[in-house]
Amino acid sequence: MLGGLLVQGRDWDVRERGGMQVIVGQPSETTWGDLLFAWRVCKHVTSNAIVLARDLQTIGIGAGQMSRVDSVRIAVEKAIELGHSLDGAVLASDAFFPFPDGPRVALDAGVSALIQPGGSKRDSDVVAAVESAGASMVFTGRRHFRH
Repeated sequence: MLGGLLVQGRDWDVRERGGMQVIVGQPSETTWGDLLFAWRVCKHVTSNAIVLARDLQTIGIGAGQMSRVDSVRIAVEKAIELGHSLDGAVLASDAFFPFPDGPRVALDAGVSALIQPGGSKRDSDVVAAVESAGASMVFTGRRHFRH
């Protein structure tokens, strides 16, 4: 920023479930637990962070890519490479999905629920992709996006 200053505060707060909005589907209590767990882990991962979790365990991470869909692919590939099934897993994204391609990669691999900030111009396209897969999605209304 020429002649300006950019200040970024620490990401201390992790909003609880009550401050989030279920956009599609109806996550079970177990799924909610995994979603909140993945969201907390996601805040500690570098930009374009994707965290896959199941049973309160991280099973795949993709991060630091120029493309969010590439981060999803890496997370899915790592989980599979390590022998984890993605059936019923959840995905957390540190920032909104600008296109439905990233969620589709995860949904095709077996992910059943996603948590992300929301706020993209194309949220409706992403919501439609998740809904057509029969999955759930939660909007947090807050980004982590750590650089």
